[in-house]
Amino acid sequence: MIEIKSFFNFLKTNKINFFSGVPDSVLKETKSFFEKMSDKKHIIASNEGTATSICIGHHLATGNIPCVYLQNSGLGNAINPLISIAHKKVYAIPLLLLVGWRGAPGQKDEPQHLAKGKITKKLLNNLDIKFCEIKNNKDFIELKKLIIYSKKNNKPVACLVKKGVFYNLEKKSVFSNKKGISREIFINHLLECIKKNTKIVASTGYISRELHQIRKNNNNNNGNDFYMVGGMGHAAAVALGLSVSNTRLPVICLDGDGALLMHMGSMANIGYYANSNFKHMVLNNLSHESVGGQKTNIEKTNLSDVSMGMGYKSYMFIEKNEEIKKKIKKFLKLKEPAFLEVRIKKGTIKNLQRPKDLINQKNYFMKKCK
Repeated sequence: MIEIKSFFNFLKTNKINFFSGVPDSVLKETKSFFEKMSDKKHIIASNEGTATSICIGHHLATGNIPCVYLQNSGLGNAINPLISIAHKKVYAIPLLLLVGWRGAPGQKDEPQHLAKGKITKKLLNNLDIKFCEIKNNKDFIELKKLIIYSKKNNKPVACLVKKGVFYNLEKKSVFSNKKGISREIFINHLLECIKKNTKIVASTGYISRELHQIRKNNNNNNGNDFYMVGGMGHAAAVALGLSVSNTRLPVICLDGDGALLMHMGSMANIGYYANSNFKHMVLNNLSHESVGGQKTNIEKTNLSDVSMGMGYKSYMFIEKNEEIKKKIKKFLKLKEPAFLEVRIKKGTIKNLQRPKDLINQKNYFMKKCK
């Protein structure tokens, strides 16, 4: 195991002092150190491709090697700038990728992580990115060689970290957000208000898991769901494809603030193509709660202006318990593509489970679409 302070000291010694990335549960012990850094040293990005590009910009300005941190699932987002900008045969940009290795061979994990974990090393090889795995401080020797190689050859390199490798002896800080309503209360009210043939596409993380858990606990079969167990940021696009392909069904995208930011361009597609059966609900707690509670940097974003500017026809906002049911009913009656922002507080159902039997879930969902 590696105490996170010693890891950051190692990076500092090797003159790596700029970071950008997307929060990851495997790397959550980095949180307290990142929070101490100024905006000139650390930027939480909306997606991994953006983080890679931010770090490329830092190198162009300083000549130094920056660090991109991400979960291995995010390599998909990062491939474009890694290949078309940073590659040795294009602009030859040195970068250090700090990769949380979910689904590593031999580790128990969810299906979507096992699929990506199995091919992570092959993917890095195909990208012509040298890498090492660190398990303890002795592995810093190999990592140092990689950093030297990156500087000498002007190429990205990667460092793989499995779950449980990092630990933190310092007192952990927690971003507190007690304003708003609970996710559980909102979802319960939503399920009471929807029509029986409503389809809900639920975003990655606690949203899908709580929706699944609430249905199970209450034996609620009002409408049915497609759980985005992976593909963070793509729930809105899946919901759009569903809604335009079956206009008789009410379709709800139940989204999160981090996921919305990750691929916000989907909102322009929705504003242009969506029919009256499409409704977009964003449960906004200003944080990446399921991977450590880091801020999403959405505090200064006016989602009313954004959604209306993207072509949605209506915007509504909920932040108080007493207005939930009345506003949900009003929102669902709108005969146009509409956007609902729900300000929720942090916190989730205890002993939260994950959706299982994903193929059967998909088949049942499709059967109900007929």
